[in-house]
Amino acid sequence: MARASDESVALASVEDLEDLALRDDYALNPAYVEMVVDAADRSDTKRLRELIDALHPADIADLMGFLSSTYREELIPLLSPDDFAEVLSELEGSIREDILENVDPARLAAALGEMDSDDAADVVDDLEDDKKGAVLAAMSDVDRASIETALAYEDETAGRLMQREVMAAPQFWTVGQTIDHVRAAGDELPELFFDIYVVDPANKPLGAVAVSRLLQAKPDALLSAVMEPVTEIPVDMDQEEVAYIFDKYHLISAPVVEPGGRLVGQITVDDIVGVIQDESEEDMLALAGVSDPGRGASILDITRSRFWWLLINLGTAILASGVIAVYQGSIAKLAALAVLNPIAASMGGNAGTQTLTVAVRALATKELNAANILMTVWREVAVGLLNGVAFFVVIGAITFFWFHDPAMALVAGLAMIINLFAAAVAGILLPLALDKMGFDPAASSVVFLTTVTDCVGYFSFLGLATLIILR
Repeated sequence: MARASDESVALASVEDLEDLALRDDYALNPAYVEMVVDAADRSDTKRLRELIDALHPADIADLMGFLSSTYREELIPLLSPDDFAEVLSELEGSIREDILENVDPARLAAALGEMDSDDAADVVDDLEDDKKGAVLAAMSDVDRASIETALAYEDETAGRLMQREVMAAPQFWTVGQTIDHVRAAGDELPELFFDIYVVDPANKPLGAVAVSRLLQAKPDALLSAVMEPVTEIPVDMDQEEVAYIFDKYHLISAPVVEPGGRLVGQITVDDIVGVIQDESEEDMLALAGVSDPGRGASILDITRSRFWWLLINLGTAILASGVIAVYQGSIAKLAALAVLNPIAASMGGNAGTQTLTVAVRALATKELNAANILMTVWREVAVGLLNGVAFFVVIGAITFFWFHDPAMALVAGLAMIINLFAAAVAGILLPLALDKMGFDPAASSVVFLTTVTDCVGYFSFLGLATLIILR
């Protein structure tokens, strides 16, 4: 990376670094990154500390993605345990793993003690077994027990997503008693909470009182009189289901309960935002047949992550070529077939992808289920047929003016209707079938859809041409 110019460095020394660090879209200013690199190259620790202190922890995490491992090693010791904790929780996977390899267990343990239990568990889960043991041994008994309990739950479940720190109060407390308790508890309270959960003697949630409601209520009012019903989240619920519940009921926080109904933690909306973003990115990448190894991944890692999907696509391409091979005699007799042959297959692939994307989204948001499946299938098939008829006219006219052959125009138009119909059927039924069988439709549908539209497109066009033109 190029060094910052002397002019840039001088400018930064007199201007507000916070304003200089970010562009108007809140992305890191490239010139600021260059300033950090320049200070690191000059071993100017004082300047580095000034540059880092001007950034929000989320921006520091972003900065790490633009730096090499060597530069990261220089910056990490400059962070306080509290800032280091926040940065760790914001880092993407591969970069965090790289940083964790070079951090002393005692320093890492101190940072984990500043984090919410859910974030701390995610970090510890990324550690190698030997370092994991050293870090846990350096932590307090309470923090260690909290992390070990979180790690006992399955990944991507509510148990792993929740934070064990929670504010709960018995149903017989008054509003005044609760407020006094909150003031006295201080650091023992969760760092961020929106609701106070009202529990029975068995620690089972009975309701919740929003903090805003608590401050508005009369001090002598019982919590049981001002509480609202809560939506409980089972500890083993998949995080996608949790995100769906939060979105559907517009929740800010929700209690997490174990099978017996006892309160064991809470999930807050900031956790859900991350889940929604992660799941959305995962589905988007899956539709393209790729994964995201992260900015810190090597060329070999990225190549390996894409190779198998490309290999599968090669197999489907060979299958489609086999269909063409059946009609190679027809193509040899009429060269125009080779010119028009890809059109129907390509249009079918695009139309099928449109239908597939709508279907996958509807399944993810639970808008598509047994109650409306027949209506949805009929709607998509009807759309495919209508588009097929419309493009029958378009491609027919283009083909006629191109080759001045009515029979060729008829073949191209009929092939378009057949393939857009097949694309609509495959685009809606494939994700439904895969979802029913327990597979991820976003990751599995595309390769099958491509096979269907290519094979049907080539077969319909070349078969019709052989029957109508070359018989």
